[in-house]
Amino acid sequence: MSSLHLSARVLLLAGGLIVLDGSSISPALAQSQPTATTPASGEAEGYLDEPGVITKAIDLAVRSMPGGDGGTKNGLFIDASTRVSGAGWVSGGPGYRHWLFDDEAVIEASGTYSWRGYKTAQARFELPQLFRSRFGLGTQYRWQDLTQVSYFGEGADSLQDARSEYRLRSHNWSTYAIVRPTRWLALQGRAGMLGRPWLSAPAGHFNRGFPSVMETFPNDVALMRDEQPGFLHADVSLLADTRDQRNHPVHGGVYRASWATYRDRDDGLFSFRRFEAEAAQFVPLAGDRIVLALHGWSVLTGTDAGHVVPFYFTPSLGGSNTLRSFNSYRFHDRHMAVVNAEARLAIFTHLDGALFVDAGNVAARARDLNLNKTSYGVGVRLHTNRATFARIDVAHGREGWRAVVRLNDPLRLSRLSMRAALLPFVP
Repeated sequence: MSSLHLSARVLLLAGGLIVLDGSSISPALAQSQPTATTPASGEAEGYLDEPGVITKAIDLAVRSMPGGDGGTKNGLFIDASTRVSGAGWVSGGPGYRHWLFDDEAVIEASGTYSWRGYKTAQARFELPQLFRSRFGLGTQYRWQDLTQVSYFGEGADSLQDARSEYRLRSHNWSTYAIVRPTRWLALQGRAGMLGRPWLSAPAGHFNRGFPSVMETFPNDVALMRDEQPGFLHADVSLLADTRDQRNHPVHGGVYRASWATYRDRDDGLFSFRRFEAEAAQFVPLAGDRIVLALHGWSVLTGTDAGHVVPFYFTPSLGGSNTLRSFNSYRFHDRHMAVVNAEARLAIFTHLDGALFVDAGNVAARARDLNLNKTSYGVGVRLHTNRATFARIDVAHGREGWRAVVRLNDPLRLSRLSMRAALLPFVP
């Protein structure tokens, strides 16, 4: 559920090798990058001298990043981009990519398998550089089997002890187009079809022993149906992005607004609309050695009278990208809002320390939204001058302490480049 708005990324540590792979820039446009021992212009040096082991590891990462020696070439790659919250510590799998027509088009297919038995597969065809890169067009098919998705019930007052899990199998086809009138502004449209989601009891490896959602919430409207409906979906979004780098920004900001509609293909009971607004701003201080990162995200849903949003589509909060001291998917309801603030200090050139605060909540009515759920903590980020590729956060809130280890950016900005409509809603 990152790096550089590309569709694949992986951190592979084996015999000292680090590989970061991506897919949305053609080889013809790739440019070599400086090594960690010769930092890029504007890259902040840390307050302390960097240990050689970190510098050597980063050098290997830079040479393997998109835009370097191996990030965009044809052939096999390792896909970790489809990792979903709750999948477990490790998730990845093989992929194959091939550029066509003098790098004007790309075809790609990949599959992943996770620690807890989550499985995904995707295939896409894309024309990313039409009309001198002003226009892009593509299509993607995605299948997934998520074995242990958590659900605590609806509302800000849901109980931690009510935690249950369900298995969700679904498939989704989408066609998308993007218009780029300038380098920093993009208008994207997407339409597609979600097949009938299949809900069942949790399964997979390392089962945590929580009861099935069907047993804990038997009176939920969606769970009272023998089968879930399929959906037609469409959305449009406007994105303004002035960040200097997409996965290790120091300057600039990103602002997004989107509107989406989901149409229940059976009786219309679960048809709904969704509006999202998101903003992030990065403010350099002390010559870029200290960066203040500010982020806000709100999701509102609407329905016609008598219609409902099924629980697997309701906005949710909690986990490594929103409220870090709470479990993933901890709170669900019709509307949600969250803000995050981080102060990042360059301890070494390629390792930052971070202090952060998260605040947010969910509500049945938009006017009742507040920021009463909070968490705070400390963390570290390992990065090149272009990309954050590993982070550790330790957070505390009213439900205790929680440690987070992830291979993506801490503010979940990777969602900005999603091609397929995700199910369930992933915070």
